[in-house]
Amino acid sequence: MASTDISLHNNVPVAHEEHDHDHHDQPFIFKYIFSQDHKVIAKQFLITGIIWAFIGGALSSLFRIQLGWPNETMPWLEPILGKWVEGGKLNQEFYLALVTLHGTIMVFFVLTAGLSGTFSNFLIPLQVGARDMASGFMNMLSYWFFFLSSVIMFISLFLETGPASAGWTIYPPLSALPQAIPGSGAGMTLWLVSMALFIVSQLLGGINYITTVLNLRTNGMSMTKLPLTIWAFLVTAILGVLSFPVLFSCALLLIFDRSFGTSFYLSDIYIAGEALSNTGGSPILFQHLFWFLGHPEVYIVILPAMGIVSEVLSTNARKPIFGYRAMIGSILGIAILSLVVWAHHMFVSGMNPFLGSVFMFLTLIIAVPSAVKVFNWLATLWRGNIVFTTAMLFSIGFVSLFISGGLTGILLGNSAVDIQLHNTYFVVAHFHLVMGSSAFFGMFAGVYHWFPKMFGRMMDEKLGYVHFWLTFLGVYLVFLPMHYVGIAGFPRRYYSWTAFETFNQFADLNMFISIAAILAFLGQFLFLFNFVYSIFRGRRAEQNPWKSNTLEWTTPVVLGHGNWPGPIPTVYRWPYDYSKPGAEEDYIPQTVPFSQTKSSNLPNEKELE
Repeated sequence: MASTDISLHNNVPVAHEEHDHDHHDQPFIFKYIFSQDHKVIAKQFLITGIIWAFIGGALSSLFRIQLGWPNETMPWLEPILGKWVEGGKLNQEFYLALVTLHGTIMVFFVLTAGLSGTFSNFLIPLQVGARDMASGFMNMLSYWFFFLSSVIMFISLFLETGPASAGWTIYPPLSALPQAIPGSGAGMTLWLVSMALFIVSQLLGGINYITTVLNLRTNGMSMTKLPLTIWAFLVTAILGVLSFPVLFSCALLLIFDRSFGTSFYLSDIYIAGEALSNTGGSPILFQHLFWFLGHPEVYIVILPAMGIVSEVLSTNARKPIFGYRAMIGSILGIAILSLVVWAHHMFVSGMNPFLGSVFMFLTLIIAVPSAVKVFNWLATLWRGNIVFTTAMLFSIGFVSLFISGGLTGILLGNSAVDIQLHNTYFVVAHFHLVMGSSAFFGMFAGVYHWFPKMFGRMMDEKLGYVHFWLTFLGVYLVFLPMHYVGIAGFPRRYYSWTAFETFNQFADLNMFISIAAILAFLGQFLFLFNFVYSIFRGRRAEQNPWKSNTLEWTTPVVLGHGNWPGPIPTVYRWPYDYSKPGAEEDYIPQTVPFSQTKSSNLPNEKELE
């Protein structure tokens, strides 16, 4: 049905009426559950991602309670966590499980599937001018593989032996030996199965996104007329297709070591004084394979947010994006460099210092395209006629967080500094600012900005302002102090730090961080209320509430299954003609020919009239 009608793209609107009629006649299960419509699938990714974000946030609140009040007994946790709380104290192995699942959920299920899955699905066909994705069936499979992966990971929370406990990076031998700790048993097996399904989901989606952008653009939509959102989604998909198979092979070899007696990652292991038979393997091999995905993954998370922020900043500054081609170049530069810097995560693994210096050099070089983007965002804002929508606030917040977190990345890119700080809270603070919080701000900006197009209604702006300030202040109050305690040597991944007299001086600061983290998490329920309430009771949206130029705002307020009721519009210009001198209004949509804007055409545009 939907997947066979993709030929309706561009110039062939002929069959649209039958196509739309068929869709309306579909039973509920095929229209809203096993849908092949990219807009429905995007909403499925978004809602699943939001659910996982609250689960991941709740897990982090639990371990922040432990870190903030390590000597307190908390019997009120027993009805919630059962046997994992003994005598009012959180079980030490369950603490490791909380950290493991929090990282896994946030990095993969929320900021990869929730962010990229939502906006790549929703915006690619709408902004390139296509009826749907290249393959609606593959698109549907992509979501349901992700959903199945989510269900398996969720089930692991309720295992008798507990969920996976080897950290979100699952380094062997802890992850490779089922008998190592309780969380290395069935919980680790389910983690690996879940991630294998997740990788299949990402590959199906990525191939679809790439094919759609390259092959299904409408008339006139050249690559240099694409919005920066589409460039970001395209390059993100390419990165995923190149790097996720390496993580799949990494997990597959780990499954072999765990279940079939191989020794890819194991050698000279003793458990309880007994020597295991494994010889010849190397846990460092695992680290290389994992981080070959792990560092591109940082940009798989952040690039879609960068694209969203570029679009929102330009629209609400009422200015053309500064340095459009430089922005495309910086996206490509970041993507290429992200594939050759993975070993900066391994400076403490004993690697050859010369090799470390090569990776250090490449890591510092990647700051250049990142700085180009920051400069261009600031230049776009400079002297703009700024409209402070909630989406705009989150976009400006993104730029702030990206600068703050990026500066500490320059420090950690230096191997001599990183070796001292690697296992401290300085690293936790760095990546939560530059990747975690920044990507969340990009995601929030996208939700607030495209909510009217997704649901035909507006979110409440006043609640959005409160949500922004609670989140923005909360993030800085949590992660700025972490830099300070990290420089002092405060170790990460520790269940309790009270055995170290040196760190007792940070007890109050740790408590402050925990309180700020819990309050910031509770503030997200304001967003949840605004989101759910606005879907049903929000003010009805206009067709183009933000006066934006891109193609999605030429579609009806209530989107049908072919996106445009008639022929797909032709594109004549780039997407950032804002506040053009001589123009009647401060925006000129991509679908307006140059012959209709003679008073504002630039000299090089006269020949296009």
